[in-house]
Amino acid sequence: MRNTAKLTTAVLAAGALTFGLTACGSDNDSASGSADHSGPLVVAASPTPHAEILNYVKDNLAKKAGLDLEVKEFQDYIVPNTATEDGSVDANYFQNQPYLDDFNKKRGTHIVPVVTVHLEPLGLYSHKVKSADALKSGATVAVPNDAVNEARALKLLAANGLITLKDGAGSEATPQDIAKNPKNLQFKEVEAAQTARSLDDVDAAVINGNYAISAGIKPAKDALVLESAKNSPYGNFLAVKEGNEKDPRVKKLARLLTSPEVKKFIEDKYQGSVIPSF
Repeated sequence: MRNTAKLTTAVLAAGALTFGLTACGSDNDSASGSADHSGPLVVAASPTPHAEILNYVKDNLAKKAGLDLEVKEFQDYIVPNTATEDGSVDANYFQNQPYLDDFNKKRGTHIVPVVTVHLEPLGLYSHKVKSADALKSGATVAVPNDAVNEARALKLLAANGLITLKDGAGSEATPQDIAKNPKNLQFKEVEAAQTARSLDDVDAAVINGNYAISAGIKPAKDALVLESAKNSPYGNFLAVKEGNEKDPRVKKLARLLTSPEVKKFIEDKYQGSVIPSF
């Protein structure tokens, strides 16, 4: 993957190795035919809102459903998939379909979606202007540097008239695919996890919903422009390594994540900044 996000600390990598020793309930050794579904279901997740939603399930719904759930938090977009692929964790919850398709293609992994839970609208934010129209000529805009989220950011800007993309610019569009740039916007490519932190250094930044919320930003209130939820392909889902979809623990979690209780929790807690997709 071009300019993919890197691990923020060596601790994360060490943690991923530790999971390999502790996630005895993982259903990834299909070749042995001896998958063990008796242990806890270990799920890798971004802290906000994914781990928060999972912890709500763990604290309020899992015991009654007979599910032993363990939540492992990651700050990046790489380890949750590689750890799911190698069996260090049983599942993950942090990504959308375009991102997963790109990840599987470029890294040779075999991760598949189980159930879509929510959408986090991508937004454009600024500490320096109060509207997108107020961005000055030559303004610098930070965008995520992974292929899918950068294309998604450019599409957001195009949908709001700030740029025009070339015909056929798809899910891997880059600034080189911009056909018209009337404000001569300059783009600073940074790791998705760093976009919110870059706000003081740029004129505006396109930030993924989970990182916006983690930074105390309220997308529904603070965004200069916000991605539409209508017909969006960017719903976030529970995912597993191919072949583990029928793990009874995964099935239980999928049911709980799409329950009325979780829908109400998302609506009440995030007030439109995270939208249930079920």
